[in-house]
Amino acid sequence: MSARRGFIRLLVAAGWLTVAAVSSAAAAPKVHTIVVADMAYGPAPADVHVGDTVRWVNNDMFRHTATARDGSFDLDMKPKASAETVVKKAGTINVYCRFHPGMKQTLTVK
Repeated sequence: MSARRGFIRLLVAAGWLTVAAVSSAAAAPKVHTIVVADMAYGPAPADVHVGDTVRWVNNDMFRHTATARDGSFDLDMKPKASAETVVKKAGTINVYCRFHPGMKQTLTVK
């Protein structure tokens, strides 16, 4: 019985190690890229989480910003440049361009 109990403990310990490894991998921050072109933001990524980085790449010939209406970031991008921010809170972030207010985007952060 003692050997069996030790074997079960070993399996349980191995299971905990596996769960911890999977949890750590799932929690690793990601970098999401949004391309700006033709006076518009590209599609917003669907799987943004707190701690992830969102990078805007301005492929347009005009200067643009990615400005959060809640004031959490204000990124200025010259033509052919990029800028990024680390998302710090969950929720909906409405983004617009200060130079072209018709350019809008909504990021949903989990």
